[in-house]
Amino acid sequence: MENVKPLTPLSKSVVGVQFLFVAFGATVLVPLLVGLDPSTALFTAGIGTLLFHLVTKGMVPIFLGSSFAFIAPIIKATELYGLAGTLSGLVAVGAVYFLMSALVRWQGIKIIQRLFPPVVIGPVIMLIGLSLSGTGVNMASEDWLLAIIALVTAIIVSMFAKGLLKLIPIFSGIIVGYVAALLMGKIDFTPVLEAPWFSLPQFVTPQFSWQAILFMAPVAIAPVIEHVGDVYAVSQVAEKDFVKKPGLHRTMLGDGIACSVAGLIGGPPVTTYSEVTGAMVLTKVTDPAVIRISAVTGILFSLIGKVSFLLKTIPNAVLGGIMLLLFGMIAATGVNNMISNKTDMSVTRNLIIVSLVLTTGIGGAILKIGNFTFAGIGLAAMVGVVLNLILPEQKREKSAEA
Repeated sequence: MENVKPLTPLSKSVVGVQFLFVAFGATVLVPLLVGLDPSTALFTAGIGTLLFHLVTKGMVPIFLGSSFAFIAPIIKATELYGLAGTLSGLVAVGAVYFLMSALVRWQGIKIIQRLFPPVVIGPVIMLIGLSLSGTGVNMASEDWLLAIIALVTAIIVSMFAKGLLKLIPIFSGIIVGYVAALLMGKIDFTPVLEAPWFSLPQFVTPQFSWQAILFMAPVAIAPVIEHVGDVYAVSQVAEKDFVKKPGLHRTMLGDGIACSVAGLIGGPPVTTYSEVTGAMVLTKVTDPAVIRISAVTGILFSLIGKVSFLLKTIPNAVLGGIMLLLFGMIAATGVNNMISNKTDMSVTRNLIIVSLVLTTGIGGAILKIGNFTFAGIGLAAMVGVVLNLILPEQKREKSAEA
């Protein structure tokens, strides 16, 4: 990476705010889709990022924002166990990170690769995207014109935009869709005008629920693997080996603490944001202090009462249009994960694992143990992990004439 002049405090502040806006659309989209307060999500993203930097000794330039991986599980768990119960499951997500952190410190990265190879993670990521496809269609159907406007904008920005604009297709789609809705007279600003300028986010206290914990914790498998990839990516961008120093076990621990704190006060789990990493590539700014400025800015935004109410005026159809692209892309990422890691689907073992993960998740399988129920993406992920551990390794099957 070419050398750049040190940033002045003012320049750091400007870039830090810019980085926040790169992550803003995705961070507030998650709570809007699952029924949480977007201001709380901004607050937990900021607090979570600062906690992450504390645990990693302020060395790693990573921003934590709302995780897409938990959208479908949060919606389903809220139906089954209520919001307070679901939040206890989100707190437990942090415990999964703690466990993985301990395993990495004990055995190194190889233990993660053994437990969660691409043949398991790929179909789990696919499920995360596909499980909400129906919800996206239903929301978009409230006004197909608005949905298409938002969708087409996001596609155009993803494919043809340059610079920082290319990093915010979701944000761009929401803004253009919102402006279209405004011109069509479909936005009511009354709640925004009546809202106070200053207010605390809507904090919610969890209520302990074993069912919600068992339902939600396994979902963390996919974000844990994504975390590993993001840390390697940030290391490459910053030209420093963060896997060794401060260590992958510390980055996982920091992410886990941030997730648990978010669940304790009513926010969605947070994870490393590759969008901000992309922004660092473009700006050539990798100073962790800039990321901390982004975090503080997010906290300040969360205290502006009108921001939350303004975000809640976004029409469902606009969000639905974005969901059509977003969840399809998540599913495609799962496919790409297996392709890029050369998962051989001619091997019967791999075919069985992928097949059963998909059918268990999409089919809505439920495992009942006494009063506990285990279902959804979490159950499907555990099916994949267990099959990967017990099925014998196989080589590529030879053709009949060989």
